[in-house]
Amino acid sequence: MRKTFHMKFAFAVLLIAVVMASGVAAQQPQQTSSPLGGAASKSGSQPSVSRGMPNVLIAPDEDYRIGLGDVIEVKVENAPELSGAFRVTSSGAFQMYFVGRVMAKDKTPEELSQYIAERLRGEYLKSPNVSVIVREYNSRSFFIQGAVRGPGVFQIEGRPSLLKLITLAGGLAPEHGSNAFIIRQVKQTNDAKATDAKSTGATQPVSSQPASPAPGDKAAEEEEYELLKVNINGLLKGDFDNNMFLEPGDIVNIPQADVFFVAGEVNAPGEFPLKEGTTLRQAISMAQGMKFEAASGRGIIFRDDPNGKREEMRIDIGAVMNGKKQDVAILPNDIIIVPNSQFKSVGGALLRAFGLTTVQRVPGR
Repeated sequence: MRKTFHMKFAFAVLLIAVVMASGVAAQQPQQTSSPLGGAASKSGSQPSVSRGMPNVLIAPDEDYRIGLGDVIEVKVENAPELSGAFRVTSSGAFQMYFVGRVMAKDKTPEELSQYIAERLRGEYLKSPNVSVIVREYNSRSFFIQGAVRGPGVFQIEGRPSLLKLITLAGGLAPEHGSNAFIIRQVKQTNDAKATDAKSTGATQPVSSQPASPAPGDKAAEEEEYELLKVNINGLLKGDFDNNMFLEPGDIVNIPQADVFFVAGEVNAPGEFPLKEGTTLRQAISMAQGMKFEAASGRGIIFRDDPNGKREEMRIDIGAVMNGKKQDVAILPNDIIIVPNSQFKSVGGALLRAFGLTTVQRVPGR
């Protein structure tokens, strides 16, 4: 009797373990083959930009034409040995069983499916039914990084504008700067250089220099890039004069806004975003003015020189605010100190709050 009870108990435990294992397996995400034969996770959640998944925007007013680096999937009905995923090489073609070399560049998926069907008709299949799907739009990649809400790579059919790419990236982040920088490869034929600047005046070429080639890579040694600068301050407010069209492979970088600091005897000390044309008078106003005990005639501006060294400038802030002296332009990372009238020097704690370990004392007048 005891032996029979132990056997029944062991069987029950085993049954519970099997049920629990099957439940865990059912919760695991299924794996499917990617276009290149790898495993791709299939889950209920949507892919995000942070995972590196590209965002594809399909233009409804034009048919997509296959480009270099694209991955296409060819399906031939009743001929699985011919079906598969293929990457378009730098020559614009790919190799396919029985058909041989297939030129895909600049063809639409429909044109390519008709071309493959004609090559198969009669010799391999009587009435071939071929479908072509673009799985990766690698030839239509646009990159955006910096002060946008959703930076990443976007694969877009057609020719998007800078405004459209910023919108796809979720719009500008609150701390965005006033300029966008576009890094663009200069093709050997020079046909790819931007022509929109001539008609709109939107871009300002900043520099053009060769890329750093890999050793022995002749193609890389001939690559050159240009840097275009676009003012985007009013772009999302209706000032479309600074909008421009992008080209595949463009890298758009929108740096964060520069900042400056105001400390000492002001009503609202702290860090402030620096906009083009900001002056000392505006900076003090952004800090809600000076306190009654401020020594406005003994102001100090700490500023980094081109060599990285910090210099100090004595400023009569009161005279500037009253219009008796010329206003001073504020530069990135300037630190404006308004001392107290009861002291001749600025305390070290005030400077340490801004990381100024190298400056220990501000001399009085």
